[in-house]
Parts: sequence; structure tokens; C-alpha cells
Amino acid sequence: MKPLVIIGDVLLDRDLNGRIDRMCPDEPAPVFDEAESLDRPGGAALAAVLATGTGRAVQLIAGVGKDEAGQRVRDMLGASNVELLELDQMPETTPEKIRLRQGTRTVLRLDRNCATVNMGEPGPAAQKALANAGAVLVSDYGRGTTAGNEFRRLIAAAAASRPVVWDPHPRGASPVPRLRLVVPNEGELPGGTRGDGISAITRRALAARHEWQSSAVAVTLSERGALLVDGGPLPLVVRPQLRADGDSCGAGDRFASAAATALADGAVTSEAVQTAVEAATAFVAAGAASQYTMDTPRQRLRSGIGIATAHQIVKATRMSGGTVVATGGCFDLLHAGHVATLQAARALGDCLVVCLNSDLSVRARKGPERPIVSEQDRARLLLALECVDAVVIFDDDTPVPLIAELRPDVWVKGGDYTVEQMPEAEHVTACGGQAVVVPYLDGRSTTQLISTAVQRERSPR
Repeated sequence: MKPLVIIGDVLLDRDLNGRIDRMCPDEPAPVFDEAESLDRPGGAALAAVLATGTGRAVQLIAGVGKDEAGQRVRDMLGASNVELLELDQMPETTPEKIRLRQGTRTVLRLDRNCATVNMGEPGPAAQKALANAGAVLVSDYGRGTTAGNEFRRLIAAAAASRPVVWDPHPRGASPVPRLRLVVPNEGELPGGTRGDGISAITRRALAARHEWQSSAVAVTLSERGALLVDGGPLPLVVRPQLRADGDSCGAGDRFASAAATALADGAVTSEAVQTAVEAATAFVAAGAASQYTMDTPRQRLRSGIGIATAHQIVKATRMSGGTVVATGGCFDLLHAGHVATLQAARALGDCLVVCLNSDLSVRARKGPERPIVSEQDRARLLLALECVDAVVIFDDDTPVPLIAELRPDVWVKGGDYTVEQMPEAEHVTACGGQAVVVPYLDGRSTTQLISTAVQRERSPR
């Protein structure tokens, strides 16, 4: 897979957690007692870290300061397997956004070094990355990166042949023309304020799409989801399937990175926005950016497709003392029997990794007419289930190589299998795990669904 390339402004975000329980004796001001400090990558750096769990390589083109804060960001990006491609001219300082928090509430925010500066131009490595990108995400935080003429020329050239998503900022540069998708929040959408009704937001989104000359604009609406205008007769309103309350710091970055990744995987714009809404909602439900730690940067983040995601989730689960559960199958034409098996499997532990037969593997097992649904669509459907934490697609006849790599504590199959009918069982045992069978709903099977559909199509009407 070609990399996801992210361009933008890098920040250092810091949460100072403590409490306020008294007033200053010489001024009418509260006293904040700091208990702990938590650093995390911010701005485009956070968007890059959030995009690393998909199995797709992530490259970040940005100017990172020469100061201690900049080095801290470099360390965190390296720990998250983000390839940093720095500008030829590095800025002296790195912007810092510091939140003073009591419990789950921010009582004050302190900004340092956040003024717009003259950023350097992209070097040969950055230009090569843009030319080879599977998709591009522009993460503008008003620092000045996206204002450079050479950057804008390269982004516009990339937009002619691959998906480009632009996450704008009120103090940033205007998006270049002919982008696939621009993703402002209500406050970043020109011509209004937060809290407008759907009619007003639609009018503003349509005007912004015309002004920016973009293919589509998706306005993020916090817990209400997103509104998409893409040239069709009506806007598409995407509501999240679950309600997530709490700290929303970084939700916009999660939305933008998920949308760009989905477009890189071949999704149409409406599908990408739906994927992004669910990813951002799950991110907030898990505690948002405040749950980031340098040692386990993906521990609390929503899952995805690929072996990299599976390893991160397995590692995080084991570090917290949890049980890793895995299962495998084709999952062609997902039905109630599949869902029952997956829910039963997830109930046996603290994370569930699904080893999914690729299109090649399914054809080898079931013939040239299968699968009905492509591997990427099957993976997306599985990830839409709350009980599934990661999906890994494999080409082999059996998932044995994946079992050896992931070493699950429990391997689950649905139905009335015997040990002889489950050759992977001995490999699970050899890795220190246990193979089990869970009840399967009678009368549900993909083959039966296909047969019924064919019979009904052939029957006289």
C-alpha cells in the first residue's frame, strides 16, 4: 500500500492535571496544584500518530522546532512509527498548547510560540513522498506551513491524481482548488458561528465548497456527526451510531486522518465520511487525546485493518493484564450467525482480532465464484461491529502463521467442530493458548443465503 502523507503544523500538547481548592492570598485568583504532566504530539503530529494503526505507512512533512519541545515531539513520532520528513529550514521554536485540567474539565489553556512564522520549503524527500502518496492529508493549525507557494503547488499537483483531504484553520491558508474533501468544523466554516441549524450550516457549506472549489465539504458537528455537501441535490447528514461524551481534544484530527485513510483504501467520499464519524466518536468514547502515552501510543485508540494495528492492540491488552481472543474465517455476506460467534468470542476476553481470509484465499477454498464481497469491504463490515477490535487479512490456506505471530490466549470457532476439524488448535496450544468452540445459530450460512437468493431469482413471478 502506498503511504498516507500528512502535511501541516506540528505542536506539543501538554496536560497539567491537578486541582483547585483554594484562592491566592494576595490576588483574587484560584491556585492550581499540579499533580502530573502528560505530553503528547499535537496538530499534524497527532493526526499522523492516529493514522498509524491501519497497516499503511505514515509520512509527516512538517517543520519541527530546534527547541526541547521539538525534540520531545520527534521522540514521540519515532515511538509511533511515523516517518518525519523535516523542512529544509527548521523553525526555532515549537508551538505548545498547555491545558490545566481538574478531573475531566479544562480550567485554563496556555499557548506558547503559536504565532505564524515563515516555514521552510519542502526538500527532495518531501517532494518524492508527495509524488508517491496513496493519499494526502493537510493538517493546518495556522502556523504557516500551508501558506508556502511551493507547498501549495505540490498539494495541487497531488490532488490531480489522488485523494487530498484538507483540515483548515481560521488563521491558516485557504485550501487549494480541486481537493477531494475539505473537513472544517462549524467554527472553521466561513460565514457563521457554532450552533447554527442544519439549514444555515448547509448554506454555509455550499458557499464554502464554491469558494474553495473543492469536490466536497464535510462539516464536523461534534457529537451530532457531520454534514456532507458534494454536488448532489441534498446534503448527507451522518449521525454516529453511539453517543460519546467527554473530552473531544483531537477528535477533528481523528476524523480527518480516518477520512483520508478510507479514501486511500478506495472508499467513495460518503463512505469515507461515515467511517470518519464512527472513528472520531469511538476516539472520544475512549478518552480522546488525553489517553495518549508515549509508551503505548495506540493503547486506547480505535482499531483498524492490518497486522500493525493487531500487534498494538494485543500489546496494549497484555500490558493491562487482559486476555487476547482471536478467530478466523471468510465472513462473506455477514449474517446473524457470524455476529453471534463474534460476540461470544469477544465475551471471552478483552480484545478480539479477526483473521480474515483474503479474496485469493477464499477462491482457493470455495471456488472462483467466491467471495461475493471483496476483502476490504468484508473487513470494514467486521470493524463496524463493536465486538471486533482489529482485522488482519491473510492469503494462506489457514490462519496458522498469524496465530504463531499474534499468540492469542483464546482461539474461537463457531459450530460443532472437533479437534480434528480444527487444525489450528494444536498451534494455539503450542503458543500457550486454548482453542474453544462457541454455539452457532442453526440455519445461518453464507452458502444457504446464496442458494436462497438464486432460487428466488429463478422462480416465476
